[in-house]
Amino acid sequence: MAETATPSETVNRVRGARRSPAEHLADAFTSGSVPGTVTLTEIPYQAMVGIRVDRTSDAGARVASVTGGLPAACGEVTVAAVADKGSVNTLWLGPTEFLVVAPEEAHDSLGGSLVSDLTTALGSDAGQVVDLSANRTTFELTGSHARAVLEKTCSLDLHPRVFKAGTAVSTELAHIPVMLWKTSDEGYRIFPRASFADFLGRWLLDAMREYASPEVP
Repeated sequence: MAETATPSETVNRVRGARRSPAEHLADAFTSGSVPGTVTLTEIPYQAMVGIRVDRTSDAGARVASVTGGLPAACGEVTVAAVADKGSVNTLWLGPTEFLVVAPEEAHDSLGGSLVSDLTTALGSDAGQVVDLSANRTTFELTGSHARAVLEKTCSLDLHPRVFKAGTAVSTELAHIPVMLWKTSDEGYRIFPRASFADFLGRWLLDAMREYASPEVP
């Protein structure tokens, strides 16, 4: 009779079988980065869930109780520490559309319950909960020249007077649709679809090249 895998063994098998969309670029990201000036890394496997719900409805209130809140306006991000899910971030995509981003451990396949909790919270009310974890990856661009790299292709005004830390918007980088989240004064998280990760990763590396030198003022 075949032995049944323990939950921890199952989690380890899931983790071992995965390959992130930009894993093959990891060495290039490292060699093309200069800490403090401009650094590019991939944060793979984050749990991501797309939600459609009226935030002012009863269903919206129930969903908000799982995420720690739902943003009310364009660019707004709610950040909450939710028990057993770590830091849960919810990005505004539209008046009734949101993207929930959480650590990989929050995903149901790794012992978490984020997707099922959101599905239960929505119940039979109007709306939608979709697991998008495999749909996107996350790039993190940091350093004193991170904004200059983005400004080579982004049409948004990224000056800190306008694009403040804690703001996330839908935009394009190198003609690739992304979510761009400014996480700190010199830090950005970029969410491209997995199929565009290779192209955008290589484009960012090329855009970083002139800054990737300790001599840059």
